[in-house]
Amino acid sequence: MNAHEQRPLDRATAAEFAGWFKALADASRIQIVSLLARRGTPMSVGEIVAAVDVGQSTVSAHLKVLADVRFVLADHRGTATYYRINEACVGCFPTAADIVMGKPAPVAPLPATSA
Repeated sequence: MNAHEQRPLDRATAAEFAGWFKALADASRIQIVSLLARRGTPMSVGEIVAAVDVGQSTVSAHLKVLADVRFVLADHRGTATYYRINEACVGCFPTAADIVMGKPAPVAPLPATSA
């Protein structure tokens, strides 16, 4: 292991990753992220409340935490707000966990080409 690999993450990266881990440090927020990722389409707060069986104000508070770290994105349609998973951010999360644990960042697979 070379000297560079023995150093901790830079402070800015560590702070960003800490925010991500903190946002996911709640079972209800994990359920919400899982629901939105599996559903694949935007959902209203009411739909999320019904699916996770948690009160509306609690779900709204959790969505704010998740939106602050960009795990979820809010789409405003008139007076309603629909939430969807941020594929780019969620796609980075496993890489962040690997990096924190000192593993090399995974290499993205090459796109398939047609013959």
